[in-house]
Amino acid sequence: MFRSLLICLLLFTCSVHAAGELEALIKDAERGDAEAQYDLGVMYDYGIRVPEDDAKAVHWYRKAAEQGDAEAQYELGVMYDYGEGVPEDDAMAVHWYRKAAEQGDADAQTKLGLMYAKGEGVPEDHVQAYAWLSVAAAQGHDNAQKANDIIAKVMTSAGIAEAQKLSREYLEAYVSNAEK
Repeated sequence: MFRSLLICLLLFTCSVHAAGELEALIKDAERGDAEAQYDLGVMYDYGIRVPEDDAKAVHWYRKAAEQGDAEAQYELGVMYDYGEGVPEDDAMAVHWYRKAAEQGDADAQTKLGLMYAKGEGVPEDHVQAYAWLSVAAAQGHDNAQKANDIIAKVMTSAGIAEAQKLSREYLEAYVSNAEK
């Protein structure tokens, strides 16, 4: 998040030095540097919002996401989720959220859980929703815990038990491994 704020400051800085750094960042991104591609996506995404900037953000996020950058995968999911720079596509949002979620990204895990809860881009599945939200909550994501409390109210005790078992598996597979 701090890196994103610094990049935003770069956008609003009108110095020649900042312009030179921007040129260097673009050259690094064009050479395939996933971090530079992600940074450019953030710059376009959080700059002055016009459709062309959203499309540029999607372009750079996609490049970084395809190289496995979890932050870019999450941001690309958001772009598809809200139709920013691309047509709104819940299935593609789920695709990118899942990739980031499986790398341990709590924001992506929360979004993925909510997509399952609402049946957006995937069939509605409260067990999957509860499991993904539990994983995010275990990492301290407050909104995930709040959403999980609401979902639990419409689930059976057997469904909750199944979801808890699944969330333990996800924690082991996607959070423990991401920390190694």
